[in-house]
Amino acid sequence: MELTKMMQLKACTAAAALSLLGAAPAHAASESALVAMINGYRAAPGSCAGRPPQKLAPLRAEALLARVQIGRGTILEASLDAAGYPSDRAEAISLSGPPDAEAAMAMLAPRYCLTLLNPQFSAIGVSRSGDAWQIVLARPLPPISLAGWHQEGQAILAAVNALRSAPRDCGALHFEPAPALAWNEMLGQAAQAHSGDMARRKYFKHLDQEGRDVAYRAEQAGYRWSRIAENIASGFNTADEAVASWLSSPGHCANIMNPSLTDMGAAYDINFARKPGTVYWTQVFGVPR
Repeated sequence: MELTKMMQLKACTAAAALSLLGAAPAHAASESALVAMINGYRAAPGSCAGRPPQKLAPLRAEALLARVQIGRGTILEASLDAAGYPSDRAEAISLSGPPDAEAAMAMLAPRYCLTLLNPQFSAIGVSRSGDAWQIVLARPLPPISLAGWHQEGQAILAAVNALRSAPRDCGALHFEPAPALAWNEMLGQAAQAHSGDMARRKYFKHLDQEGRDVAYRAEQAGYRWSRIAENIASGFNTADEAVASWLSSPGHCANIMNPSLTDMGAAYDINFARKPGTVYWTQVFGVPR
């Protein structure tokens, strides 16, 4: 009797395992089918919220997007970043009830046409568990594309000199136009040293981890100064973005517009621990002795 029960239990377990094995490929096929239907909808959309139809490029299927687990209270961008898929725009849709891809699409199109037809999205991931569906649409952060630090430093110099050519308010301080700054290679080396140190050691401060400041770094680079100042920025992928961030801060803006400063060097370095990377910018101003 006990042997018979055990055999029945093994038979039921084997049948359940076979059922699960059969469900996985079926779900994968239905997920791919829904991606194809969404792309077909983007290629030949009808009207959506009163907007005229606009043919859109297909979304690229991304396995990482399909694997992201989203629950109540989940911050989508943070979840994508943790999964190794940093994005600058993302949205998730959850459906419950559709038994197949056709039914899921029939539910999606009228309810979420603005999301499905958003031209800013370029990638998609679909996952299914029974009759529960999750659709994630995203646009990944673009890769960092920067020239060498000398070239980017010169771009910062040009941008700053353009700003100094006109009057500007930096918080409560007003500045008249200031003379153009001159590039100084020693200050550039000091800037590059600090950006490189911040990138390698993953910190963001004017003082390095030994407590040394910009004055020390300038002297180490050979610059004998009578006045010295420094701006730093992190997380901006272009020189223009870094300059814009400094301009929005009264203290950094005041350094940029200070008519007493005559020399400048600037540089960047990148920490690639998380995609697409974190850029550390440093700008050093000085007046020689």
